[in-house]
Amino acid sequence: MIICGDSAIELTKFSNDYFDMVLTSPPYDNLRSYKGYSFNYEKIAQELFRVLKPNGTMVWVVGDATIKGSETGTSFKQALYFKEIGFNLYDTMIYEKQNPIPQNHKRYEQCFEYMFVLTKGIPKTFNPVKVPCKLAGKLENWGSRKTVMDNNQCRRHRDTEIRVTNETKQHTNIFTYSIGGSKTGHPAVFPLQLALDQVSTWSNENDLVLDPFCGSGTTGVACKKFNRNFVGIEISSDYVDLANDRIVKEG
Repeated sequence: MIICGDSAIELTKFSNDYFDMVLTSPPYDNLRSYKGYSFNYEKIAQELFRVLKPNGTMVWVVGDATIKGSETGTSFKQALYFKEIGFNLYDTMIYEKQNPIPQNHKRYEQCFEYMFVLTKGIPKTFNPVKVPCKLAGKLENWGSRKTVMDNNQCRRHRDTEIRVTNETKQHTNIFTYSIGGSKTGHPAVFPLQLALDQVSTWSNENDLVLDPFCGSGTTGVACKKFNRNFVGIEISSDYVDLANDRIVKEG
């Protein structure tokens, strides 16, 4: 379901502790033209805390503009405000852009955004993305390593401890995605794989996921693929139509 309206208003219509997860990327620092829309950040932040279930998780994808030679720091201000109103800043993850657009600035090219993982308590759900181990199946002798700790104690006390390297390991908190490559009709689309990874990590089947800045519906597509229930809020009726069409076609 996608609601056409302002999130600051529409969120007030939901009861407390309603959603299992939130995944969104707000229109930040006027980096993109968004039909003249700006949002009441503090009001929306308070409503998001209210409607998220205890032990639920929100992933807030955001970056900063550079104005007069200085980054705005909007992302940090938002993260700190979330903490002020009760969220835990559970993790600061990085969304690295594999193919960033060159800006020709007198500094290194900007290639990432933050993915703040904000929780209402300790997350009830964590289904980590796994990646292959380079040395999968290799035998390693862990016992022969003597790591000295406090009071001359050794962490490993056996002469031999042969272990087989696992096939997979847990992903780091830096996720790299290719950007672009498809036309959606929306000016700022985050990668579908980003949505797939985060939805699968922080929610379970039949959970209810919210995107209060729905845009082109990427979060909704991920929810449909993973059998999550979805509510999106989008102020532009054009983008509501776009998102609904995309969810039907890609989901």
